[in-house]
Amino acid sequence: MTAFVELDAKKANYVVEMLEKHYKDVHYYLNFKTPVELLVAAILSAQTKDTKVNAITPRLFERYRTAKDYANAKPAQLMDYVGGVLYAKNKIANIIGACKGIDEKYGGKVPDSMENLIELPGIGRKTANTILINAYGKVEGIPVDTWVIKLSYRIGLSKAKNADSIEKDLEAKIGKQYWKNIAYVLKAHGKEVCGAIPKCSACPIKAYCPKNGVAKSA
Repeated sequence: MTAFVELDAKKANYVVEMLEKHYKDVHYYLNFKTPVELLVAAILSAQTKDTKVNAITPRLFERYRTAKDYANAKPAQLMDYVGGVLYAKNKIANIIGACKGIDEKYGGKVPDSMENLIELPGIGRKTANTILINAYGKVEGIPVDTWVIKLSYRIGLSKAKNADSIEKDLEAKIGKQYWKNIAYVLKAHGKEVCGAIPKCSACPIKAYCPKNGVAKSA
């Protein structure tokens, strides 16, 4: 097995800057208007395509508008709106539980701190970072999703396997000015170029990428 090749901080930041410029119009991919809507959409999005979530949330958001609305909802009622997503029953329980906590402890306002967010059901660091960045403009960390995990290894940013360790590696190596969009940039790059069968010849960072885990012929 070929040894992992890691980029140093200078090259890593240069590569991320190149990707940011290449995908300059990238943005968060779930539709929402309020922090509550973002929290609900983010919970629903786990292991579910964003297009699927965006297709079902307009009707859901029309019916349920506040944390109290979700807190008082019956699981069967929410199932009528979100039954098509993977693990719908668990996600509904988390939505209701999180919104009960928000309603009872925070007066219906989604908290704007990592410490308080991760205490809510269904909210880990990834979702908390997503809420802080996109609802409140607070950049305290990096949301680490499947694409960030895959591409951080392939590009040589981190050889860690779990999300928390990868986040720490990225934060130690990448300038904070890139934290806001790096997850969405890597997702765009993964979908367009660096998927299961990477199109290395068309890659904007091919001169710098170590291609960790990629077959020599790619």
